[in-house]
Amino acid sequence: MAESSAKRLKTNPISIGTHNGHFHADEALAVYMLRMLPAYESSQLIRTRDPARLETCHTVVDVGGEYNPATNRYDHHQRTFNTTFPNRPTKLSSAGLVYMHFGKAIIAQRLGVSEDAEEVNIIFEKVYENFIEPVDANDNGISVYDPQGIANAGLEKRFRDGAFSLGAMVSRLNPNWNDPAPSDPEEAQQVEDEKFLVASARMGEEFTRDLDYYTKAWLPARDIVNKAYALRLEHDPKGRVMVFDGLSVPWKDHLYTLEEKSKGGEGVLYVLYPEKPDPGAKWRIQAVPVSKDSFESRKPLPEAWRGIRDDKLDELTGISGCVFVHAAGFIGGNKTFEGAKAMALKALEL
Repeated sequence: MAESSAKRLKTNPISIGTHNGHFHADEALAVYMLRMLPAYESSQLIRTRDPARLETCHTVVDVGGEYNPATNRYDHHQRTFNTTFPNRPTKLSSAGLVYMHFGKAIIAQRLGVSEDAEEVNIIFEKVYENFIEPVDANDNGISVYDPQGIANAGLEKRFRDGAFSLGAMVSRLNPNWNDPAPSDPEEAQQVEDEKFLVASARMGEEFTRDLDYYTKAWLPARDIVNKAYALRLEHDPKGRVMVFDGLSVPWKDHLYTLEEKSKGGEGVLYVLYPEKPDPGAKWRIQAVPVSKDSFESRKPLPEAWRGIRDDKLDELTGISGCVFVHAAGFIGGNKTFEGAKAMALKALEL
């Protein structure tokens, strides 16, 4: 890792260079992330492919054919470039490069702590894996699944998902081929630059929202999940039911991490939590997914309960206070904690 950003930024005023023409999600995000730091906050943006102009820039991203953090050059298009984020397989884009070198400073600034703080490193890795890495993969043409493996399995997409990504969103912000453009080159470049700034702000908004989620919601939930996991044997001898006494928190990542560390037992199958932090709130029973992003549950609620509500569900389960069970079996509800727990324990038997 390069030295801290504060030690490298001594040129004033700061200018950031990137390429003009069709813009992409990675450099739009790279520019935004740099501008989150005080040293770059008032930086000038220069979009050009002219080597002479790029040479005048303090920092250059996604153009220039050079990766050298000592001189603030962050391009990834070189034939020999194969840099990845620590312990991750995906080749970096300009977004990944900027994040790898400046991400900890951005996170530390957000948390109001030093870059060496434990929580900074935890969020640094989490935000990369969940937000930055998909941007890197998209820009470098790397598929989520091995294309040859997909072909060998004979799998076909059920629908087109090409528009459902941040990369596609940024692509749509580029000028269309037949949009009217000023005849003056400088005016035309200004129009294009304004569209780029819209794209950069949109990518930055999503990045900031993701960062705030991990710093303000996900990380504070860790201790709560740890406590609930430690008490799970109080609700089921095999530890298959986990209960949150207060309002539900983001628990999936933390649960999988705890289970991986413990490496034993059947694993948690159902999570119980109140809908609201009120004394009389209804309770939910949620089946644990097989993985964080999966729609498949480890043990869905019984098929016979699915799509049934209220009194009919009471009669079917033999448990009073039932509210519903979703048709897909991944979640249900009861008017009380005792009722939700009874549903979980009975579901374990079926």
